[in-house]
Amino acid sequence: MNKITLIFLLFPIFMFAQDDLLNDLESDVVQDNTVIATFKGLKIVNFESTKLASSKDLFLVIAHRFGSVKYGFDDFFGLDNAVTQIKFIYGVNEWLNIGVARSSYTKKYGVHAKYRLLQQRKDGFLVSVVGYNLITANTSLEADQFPNIDFSDRLTYTSQILIARKFSESFSFLIAPTYIHENLATRSREVMDDGTTINYDEDHNQYAVGFGGRYKLSKRWSLNVDYGLHLNRNKNSNFRNPFSVGFDLETGGHVFQMHFTNAQAMFDEGYIVNAQGDWSTGDIFFGFNLSRVF
Repeated sequence: MNKITLIFLLFPIFMFAQDDLLNDLESDVVQDNTVIATFKGLKIVNFESTKLASSKDLFLVIAHRFGSVKYGFDDFFGLDNAVTQIKFIYGVNEWLNIGVARSSYTKKYGVHAKYRLLQQRKDGFLVSVVGYNLITANTSLEADQFPNIDFSDRLTYTSQILIARKFSESFSFLIAPTYIHENLATRSREVMDDGTTINYDEDHNQYAVGFGGRYKLSKRWSLNVDYGLHLNRNKNSNFRNPFSVGFDLETGGHVFQMHFTNAQAMFDEGYIVNAQGDWSTGDIFFGFNLSRVF
């Protein structure tokens, strides 16, 4: 019997054996209905997204917010007055991130934890839920201005629950109930006609709700918007609710974010409590975030 005849005789046996093997393998496969890529960036614009760094990944994030664009060429549309935040984020595992950061805005340091509680699934749970906790220390407070200041007075605590749903391949939406505790409450000042100044302090405990969305414009571009509604802001406050608009550009697995916002601060309590710009007068700040994964 020549080789060709032998191959034709054995071919059906190989086919049946292959089918049996594939059936055995398929019987062990559990279909993964996890919804992924609700957001491509770790942040929407200012608010955190439900995206986490993958296990053992180390992110370096460099964020810039320039000065207000309203002064035009006097400070080159804010480019002369940039503030910077440098942040490291590490994926401890697939559900937990930890991070440290430093911002030149009020010389703040921060540490945070971000952790996945629930994951949206097709034909399953409708939303993804992520927890986020941040502690910051304001090192710009001078002892001569605050003679009795303790280290604890420099601390602010932020807690958020991030609830997001990916409605389609193009559109995702997030809501973020937020609690902030300031050991040294934010102060607003009003100068009276006679030159005297009246101080108005915020409550130590403050509450807000963040809203954010992403709309995919093309394979690489998306439009991002977020807004923070402060629920118990002092009616005499000098500050406003943060509103931000930006674009994400995906480049080689990384996301480059460009945006306009009325908040120059980048830590969460900063942009939620201390957003000082006003969109109606053009008092807004251009910024961008650069990230690198190691």
